[in-house]
Amino acid sequence: METRNDDVRIPRDKAEDYSLEIVARRRAFIEAKTGAKLEHVSQLSFDASVLRGNIENFTGVVSVPLGFAGPLAVRGEHASGDFYVPMATTEGTLLASYGRGMRVTRAAGGVTTTVVGDAMQRAPVFGFTSAREATAFAAWIEAHHAEIARVAETTTRTGKLISIERYLAARFTFLRFNYATGDAAGQNLCSKATDAACTWIREQYAAISPILSFTLSSNMDTDKKASYINALHTRGKRVIAEITIPDALMREHLHVSASVFFNSRLRSSLGAWMAGSTNNGSHAANAIAAMFIATGQDPANVAESHVAVVYADLTETGDLYYAITLPSLIVATYGGGTGLPSQRECLETLDSYGTGKARKFAEIVAATVLCGELSLGAAVVAGEWVDAHERLGRNRP
Repeated sequence: METRNDDVRIPRDKAEDYSLEIVARRRAFIEAKTGAKLEHVSQLSFDASVLRGNIENFTGVVSVPLGFAGPLAVRGEHASGDFYVPMATTEGTLLASYGRGMRVTRAAGGVTTTVVGDAMQRAPVFGFTSAREATAFAAWIEAHHAEIARVAETTTRTGKLISIERYLAARFTFLRFNYATGDAAGQNLCSKATDAACTWIREQYAAISPILSFTLSSNMDTDKKASYINALHTRGKRVIAEITIPDALMREHLHVSASVFFNSRLRSSLGAWMAGSTNNGSHAANAIAAMFIATGQDPANVAESHVAVVYADLTETGDLYYAITLPSLIVATYGGGTGLPSQRECLETLDSYGTGKARKFAEIVAATVLCGELSLGAAVVAGEWVDAHERLGRNRP
């Protein structure tokens, strides 16, 4: 039997685990154990008690540099106007590049954005004695959708069960519960609602046929992972950003012609296909990660949110049409880390904090991503990419 050794346990206080005293004790403990000095980590600008539910073992803060890019001109259904976009990053050249993309898109009239899908999933799996029992169960699920929805929705004030997809493999039935989650990202909402629904399903179906196994999350929702199923069926917000840029503006701002840029896009799409990438664009993750960190999103959702489908074409007049589809952009403007002091301030600069704002924020993110795609793609073609990083992005200690 192992003996408990409090000397290696990080200090906790069940009653006041976010007080300044216990936070200081934890810092002292880490300093003693590692020999490192946590001088900057200790610099708090807010009451640590607001972090309850956001983090355990709170010990301090990591300051990430914050900058604003803009103005970004968006012509969306939910976001319309000019925006200054908060981006938290340590990568030099990033904001400069997005700023360049924002200038050319603004000169071209702004980025048009459209939210075309909105759903969050939980995907349980049920096991049976054979494929026939699994098939019969799938049919039963379809026939009892209304009852299942009523049970699931008793657990949430805002979530609505939209549909239940059914997939069969061997003797298993995989289900994907699709929910509308309002302004929350909604993963926890979906888990709670689906757990209640599946408890009811198992109770009801037990009189029809035995369920041999059950798992609440089968990995078919692909939480925190990129996947083709989410690229096709949507996870979070499905947003399309598009623009047509005159050839003259391409040459003036990006130093490449529309036709040269377009032909390069064909080659890079081919390369992405050969590599098996879930994104045939350049670097959607850069904008998404920087905006997520600044605005209190879950950074791990970048894994899904960066998936993108990029399409480009030349118009009859030789101008560039460019579009990017983000099929699994997971954002929130309420709950989670969005209400923390610094993160809320950043959302408020976009008028995107609180209820009724999630689709607006999603459109701003998508428009920002498009600007970065144009700027980096052009820099590579024009031979300016390496030089820009040498001038702006080399912080040599």
